[in-house]
Parts: sequence; structure tokens; C-alpha cells
Amino acid sequence: MKPVEIYTSPLCGFCHAAKRLLSQKGVEFNEIDVFRNPERKPEMIQRANGGRTVPQIFVGEDHVGGCDELHALERAGKLDELLAA
Repeated sequence: MKPVEIYTSPLCGFCHAAKRLLSQKGVEFNEIDVFRNPERKPEMIQRANGGRTVPQIFVGEDHVGGCDELHALERAGKLDELLAA
């Protein structure tokens, strides 16, 4: 399984929803809290091609996007394939 990284903030409902989906699927992920570690936010913005909102989700080197994109992949049956590739 590819490594998963998710940039989050503790006050973000979309972050909690994305983490919940990953956890329900048994996916381990590395959470980077940009609220508590603001020095990591420029890294997130660069990796996400300018994306400034959280969550920003990466599967391996692939930028998934945010919570909506993660759930769309799941609904389309493509998330498991991306995680396993």
C-alpha cells in the first residue's frame, strides 16, 4: 500500500471526514497538522500546486486533493486501486 499523507487542522470538519474514511478503510496515514506546525504550510501549498485549504491529501506522490475528491474516488470505486498501485 502506498504511503498516505494528509495535511490537516484540528478545527476542520472536512479533515475529520477524510481521516474517518481512511480509518474505516484501515488505511494508515501520516497526519501533518498545519495549525500546530505552521512552518509546514508552505510545504503543503507547494506540494498541492497552490492549494491553501485543508485537507490536502497525498497517496504516494499523487495529489488527491481534498475531502470531496477523496470521497469521489471512493464512490467511483477507484480509491482502493490508487492505494494499492
